[in-house]
Amino acid sequence: MKGLWLALLVIVLYALHQDIWFWRTAQPVIFGFLPIGLFYHVCYTLAVCLVMWLLVKLAWPSQLESIEPSATEEDTAP
Repeated sequence: MKGLWLALLVIVLYALHQDIWFWRTAQPVIFGFLPIGLFYHVCYTLAVCLVMWLLVKLAWPSQLESIEPSATEEDTAP
C-alpha cells in the first residue's frame, strides 16, 4: 500500500510539472522581483526534493545495501 501512495505522489508531481497556468504572464511578482512562474518552479523543486527523500527512505531496496563478493571477484583472486 505504501508503494501505491508513493507512485501516486510521483504521478501527481509529474502532472504539476506541466504548469500551463503561468505561461502567458509574469505577474504577480513575488518578493518584488521574482516572477510567479519562477517562484512556482522553486516551490516545485523543493517538493520534488522532499518526495525523492521519501522515496529513498521508504522504498529503497535494502538488498542493495548488503556487501557481498560476487562470483567473478572470487574467480579472479590470485
